[in-house]
Amino acid sequence: MSAVMAPRERRVAARDGLLLHALDWPGDEGRTPLLCLSGILRTAHDYDRFAARHAGRRRVVALDYMGHGESARAGDIGRYRPERAVNDVLDACAALHLPRAVVVGTSFGGIMAMILSVLRPTLLRGVVLNDIGPVIDPLGLALAGNFAGHDPGLPGIDDAVAYLRTIMPRLPLADDEAWRHFAGLTYARGEDGLLHPRWDTRIAEAMEAGAAPPDLGPVFRGLRPIPAMLVWGERSEFLAADTVRAMVREKPDLELITLPGAGHAPTLEEPELVGPVDEFLDRIP
Repeated sequence: MSAVMAPRERRVAARDGLLLHALDWPGDEGRTPLLCLSGILRTAHDYDRFAARHAGRRRVVALDYMGHGESARAGDIGRYRPERAVNDVLDACAALHLPRAVVVGTSFGGIMAMILSVLRPTLLRGVVLNDIGPVIDPLGLALAGNFAGHDPGLPGIDDAVAYLRTIMPRLPLADDEAWRHFAGLTYARGEDGLLHPRWDTRIAEAMEAGAAPPDLGPVFRGLRPIPAMLVWGERSEFLAADTVRAMVREKPDLELITLPGAGHAPTLEEPELVGPVDEFLDRIP
């Protein structure tokens, strides 16, 4: 297999003029592109290794949400509400010429995919939901909220690894190198020499300001006619077994892949997942 080209850095304007950042890997323009949407507090670079498996064979685009990674920081924290994020995704698709896509959505990214199935069903050629469903466990929301607003100001990568291992003990990372890679994707060195979050920590205020999580059942039902796969970490803090069973009943053709013993959220680089996920995507033209 030939070496994968580096992604093109793209910056596009949302409808209010704030700039969104995306990574854009080239590929066969005759096939449906992959649109990779990360979890909350994560960035487009979470999909670097995933893109390395697929770029060349098809175009791969990964997006930084507003307030994340290299995208702009908003003045008003209300700009970080989920309903604004889905508009950003649509704006990015228009600017990047993505009329159709297969969405690979981790956690919050999967919520975006479900909402798009109702708002813009013609956009979706297929969907991979990574450890998320129509009912979000309150434990996961509490963990995310506490983590979102905390800037630990860590002196080095080993300190970051130790911190992340403590607060995310079920994260399915194979070894020390994988943890160091994950920590490097989570924190960046600031002008003070310390490692700080790659997101705007005021996102925590936006999460707290919102009402209780909405019922996502209606938007999950929007996926009924769309080829879809669910990746589930068996010990997920966000996705309970009862919800997984209900999802399979609601959509009997939903392809379910379970990662035993794993918490939230699989990286899609686990050996048990690479084959099934890539085979599912390869079946979509």
